[in-house]
Amino acid sequence: MSELRDLYQEVILDHNRKPRNFKKLERANRTATGYNPLCGDQVRVYLDIENGVICDIGFEGSGCAISRAAASMMTTSLKGKTLDEAEQLFERFHHMLTASGTGSDAAELGKLAVFSGVSEFPSRVKCASLPWHTLHAALAGKDEPVSTE
Repeated sequence: MSELRDLYQEVILDHNRKPRNFKKLERANRTATGYNPLCGDQVRVYLDIENGVICDIGFEGSGCAISRAAASMMTTSLKGKTLDEAEQLFERFHHMLTASGTGSDAAELGKLAVFSGVSEFPSRVKCASLPWHTLHAALAGKDEPVSTE
């Protein structure tokens, strides 16, 4: 179990050091901003949606390693997904983080399962979920900032 935890930690650190899709999308047709006052994480999510499909996705922001890695892995997981698939992935990820999920939740999430251990640290759940809640607001077309408080 220790080896798996170390691997998960390494994946998170890699996505923090070299975040994927860390960019502003000039063609974004939906955006949202999120803030976690507890940790100081800030994120802006950009979506280019065409015909109900996320054609491109990016994010900008600053924050802790968990927040940046969560945003990076979220963007790689959602590119090419339909809006319904994105909402379902949001629900499964959130379910896993809030510890109400089961081991099967993590298995269904593939690479995103690296965040399964975050549920053991309640203060870090908000860090990992901030990009996802911001995505959720962008999908809904909400303009007001998202906060984890």
